[in-house]
Amino acid sequence: MHEALVLDKTAQDLLFRSARTANTFTDEPVTDEQVRAIHDLVKFGPTAMNNQALRVTVVRSPEARERLVEHMWDNNAPKTSTAPLSLILSADTDFHERLPEVFPVFPGARDNLAEAPEARERVAEQSAFLQIAYLIIGVRAAGLAAGPMTGFDAEGVRGEFFGEDSPLRPVVVMNVGKPGPDAWFDRLPRLDYEDVVTEV
Repeated sequence: MHEALVLDKTAQDLLFRSARTANTFTDEPVTDEQVRAIHDLVKFGPTAMNNQALRVTVVRSPEARERLVEHMWDNNAPKTSTAPLSLILSADTDFHERLPEVFPVFPGARDNLAEAPEARERVAEQSAFLQIAYLIIGVRAAGLAAGPMTGFDAEGVRGEFFGEDSPLRPVVVMNVGKPGPDAWFDRLPRLDYEDVVTEV
């Protein structure tokens, strides 16, 4: 443990060292209260122009679960069919419509981006991925495990749940719950500080 870290070691382990991507889950439900508490924690993470482009679709009903599983690839399908909760995590390419509200320090931001759909899509996806990282940590902070996946038919999910003309672009499906039997694969190696950090 590094003494330079202010966060308690138990919390460090919960969020990072002991945390793993779960592949199986128990049938213990994830409550609306837990989902709201996670959001209320991680919503403070930074995004470009405070755009908060991530949109979360909570998949609970058996009918919606079946529709989602149809678009999951390979082993991601059975994982999703048995998880107590699945989240479709999407980048909202119309995030600029909320900029007057969430980024009032730049009054022209909305109008500038209204004429730049490719830039909006790029910024929305970058910010959504940042927020998904915060969300994983928030799930762990709630004592739950996350199983984020990109192995699915994103356009199929978009058409199935939002419509082909929707501004929402699904980028990750995340299963959430208490880890079940044999939930973890072996821990894979991590790069050392010297392999990652350089000074200039």
